[in-house]
Amino acid sequence: MAHHHQHGHNHNHNHGHEDTDIDWAAMAPHLEAQAELLAPVYERAMAWLAKEVTEPGLIVDAGSGPGVVSCLFAEAFPGARVMAVDGTEPLLERARDRAARQGVGDRFGTLAGELPCVLDELDYPADLLWASRSLHHLGDQRAGLAAFAARLAPGGTLALLEGGLPSRFLPRDIGIGRPGLQARLDVVEEEWFARMRADLPGAVAVTEDWPALLAAAGLKHTRTRSFLLDLPAPASDRARAYIATTLSRVREAAADALDADDRATLDRLLDPADPASVHLRPDVFVLSAYTVHTAVRPV
Repeated sequence: MAHHHQHGHNHNHNHGHEDTDIDWAAMAPHLEAQAELLAPVYERAMAWLAKEVTEPGLIVDAGSGPGVVSCLFAEAFPGARVMAVDGTEPLLERARDRAARQGVGDRFGTLAGELPCVLDELDYPADLLWASRSLHHLGDQRAGLAAFAARLAPGGTLALLEGGLPSRFLPRDIGIGRPGLQARLDVVEEEWFARMRADLPGAVAVTEDWPALLAAAGLKHTRTRSFLLDLPAPASDRARAYIATTLSRVREAAADALDADDRATLDRLLDPADPASVHLRPDVFVLSAYTVHTAVRPV
């Protein structure tokens, strides 16, 4: 389970908190499906970034997961070398395979290790460092941002995808159970996210004012923009599969936090034979907002 969307861009800490540990390798198929579904969001974000980062030599995807977004960067910036960085080698293997299939393998590399210290192994500073929901898996986010900033070339850009809005898949009243199910799931996910953050090694509470934190890391010219994913009903089979997987993870991780009525409703939503399920009902959609914050290292 994760915060609004499964993140999957970093590593499994394995420090003894079964409720909040994440097996990223096991999540690989879901991570790929999610990133492919979100490709329009990433492509619009990259077009926005391209107005500031005109000819990057090196793009670093810090917490790349299986490399879907890394490969989109390779396509969006054909003159750049892309380095996918992640703590889970099986995900990086998928990233290399994807890059080869898409014909960008000659400009594509991977680096395995824990963020942020693994970035010290980069041969060159980054002209663009992209961190999509990987920073919040670091206990000390302020120190993580400082480490990201230190790996930028002079004039290089740090792009941070954090925040946005909870996703919506269903109307408020879906005709079964109590109305407002997804709003209640939001509360459960926020509580899980808070536990996940508190359980991280060296966890430090910080006000998540991302532009202020970027400025505190010594970066300038902060900008923020949000991008909407709007896949209206009736949803495609791919969107339905993504929604079903996401709700299944919530059901598994949050069973004890939900009342019996909401658990029963989720069970019906996840039963492929039930006409009320997300597999069959006609009113399923995907509506999400993703926020990107950027800042530049002074020359």
